[in-house]
Amino acid sequence: MSMSDPIADMLTRIRNAHAVDKKTVDIPASNLKSAIASVMQQEGYIESFSVDGEAASKTLTIKLKYHDNKPVIETLARVSKPSLRVYVKSTEIPSVMNGLGIVIVSTPKGVMTGQAASAQNIGGEVLCSIY
Repeated sequence: MSMSDPIADMLTRIRNAHAVDKKTVDIPASNLKSAIASVMQQEGYIESFSVDGEAASKTLTIKLKYHDNKPVIETLARVSKPSLRVYVKSTEIPSVMNGLGIVIVSTPKGVMTGQAASAQNIGGEVLCSIY
């Protein structure tokens, strides 16, 4: 049986792993999930990630980040869903917690933060918000 929203599943697995203080979390891999994990690593929300396994059964392993025994990621929310896609222009990219958090945007030039998309003057689909 296929999943209807694999990105929401990824975010939920990360939230659940943080709730029980796990150091790593394993997720079925895809190119989009790897791109999201890459942005999260660049912004300092996770320590590292790796893709292991063969073509049909690749696994994305994310090493979670903690500060003073508390998760670095306070809130992880899916914005655009399969039932309601959220597309924005470069001038309409939302701000999270007045700039303390980030939004991850899927653009024609790849997956990036909302701030990077605004700087390059490109819009896209708002995937999730993190703070």
